[in-house]
Amino acid sequence: MNIIRKILLAAAIASVVAGLRAQDMKDSRYRKIGQVSKDGTIQNGNYSQVGHFNSSGAITDSRYNTVGYINDDGTIQDSRYHTVGRVNRNGAVQDGNYNIVGYIKDDGTVQDSHYNTIGYAGGMEKERAAALYFFFRLN
Repeated sequence: MNIIRKILLAAAIASVVAGLRAQDMKDSRYRKIGQVSKDGTIQNGNYSQVGHFNSSGAITDSRYNTVGYINDDGTIQDSRYHTVGRVNRNGAVQDGNYNIVGYIKDDGTVQDSHYNTIGYAGGMEKERAAALYFFFRLN
């Protein structure tokens, strides 16, 4: 009975630790170019903070200036509330004029409009990945 408790405790701890892990952003060669932590902090490949996603949908830069928004309907807006893009249910990423600029597959693969892989964002919400790969450059 004691061994079963230890196994269950180990499984519970592993689950919590996995939930705290940051979501990596990688380029097409699978090199890490950044990450988003569970609290929304955006870091570049050198682990410098370059921005933040907050719980209300705002995207801020490293100085906490709002650069955009992600809305509940999947639209992505700039700081003046102009729609700059959206992510459809099938993972197609469109600009503000409904032109397809890329795709984000369910496994996190990020592709341009010609289906060339430009990166990987496994485990990340598609709207966040689209904002970072297509619409906002946070350096």
